[in-house]
Amino acid sequence: MQPPVAPVDNCLPPYTRSKLQSSSMSLDLPPDVARPSTLGGPLHENSDRSWQKIGSVRGLRYRVAKEPAPRPASQVQAVENYGLVGDRHAHMHSPRQLLIASEDAYQRFDLPEAVLRENLLVDSPTRALCSGNLLRIGRDVVLWLTFHCEPCSLLDRHSPGILKTIGLHRGMLARVLRGGTMRNGDEISLARSSIPTMSNDWDARVLNVVRAVPTGQYITYRQLADLAGVATAYCRAFPRVLSRLPPEVASRARGAANSLPGPQWSGSELFDVRAHFG
Repeated sequence: MQPPVAPVDNCLPPYTRSKLQSSSMSLDLPPDVARPSTLGGPLHENSDRSWQKIGSVRGLRYRVAKEPAPRPASQVQAVENYGLVGDRHAHMHSPRQLLIASEDAYQRFDLPEAVLRENLLVDSPTRALCSGNLLRIGRDVVLWLTFHCEPCSLLDRHSPGILKTIGLHRGMLARVLRGGTMRNGDEISLARSSIPTMSNDWDARVLNVVRAVPTGQYITYRQLADLAGVATAYCRAFPRVLSRLPPEVASRARGAANSLPGPQWSGSELFDVRAHFG
């Protein structure tokens, strides 16, 4: 039996809504997604960009809040600068809007189905994918590859010992640069871009985010975790990591919103890549 179609929400940016109005699906997204100008609007690709076919989509899943396992779907809706509709990780200011895993990893480590918690299962290895490059899924969707997903202890519950061996085979994280519908069987193409790479080391990403906070503005630890793409459990390690920075820079990140001595920074500039596209 075919997996169901993932639900699609309401209140999309105008340029995304126009593409979806031809379908019969109802739409409902958080209000902040209706402000595309925050991240610079839709992606306009360079016409001379070279795309190389590398494989195809073998499975699609999305994770509903509080549900332990991802749901399979025959197609999912990707929204620019937001992620997958209905997925718990969809967030405008996150570098980990979706996870791409490979059949190769499942076969190599003899893993149970969907244990990697991926959104896209592909038939090409993800270990060789590089941060900053682009993936095109089908005709419309373009993903910005951010960094390799760090294995977590949850994997060991299902496959004891896998945490020490899987390494970069866990999968690649990405943001949605151009939205649309992704379907099982869609062709996947790869292209290089000039978008700066993100480190696979979580502490390096944390430091880079804090360095990017403008002088006189501040962020909370919770924001810092979201912007750097780490779990909130890492917040307790932030004081130690931030001690590597000059005090006047480290002080831009504070434990709680009520401790911020000045305006709060949204972090949207971190994901504005308009300068890299014509």
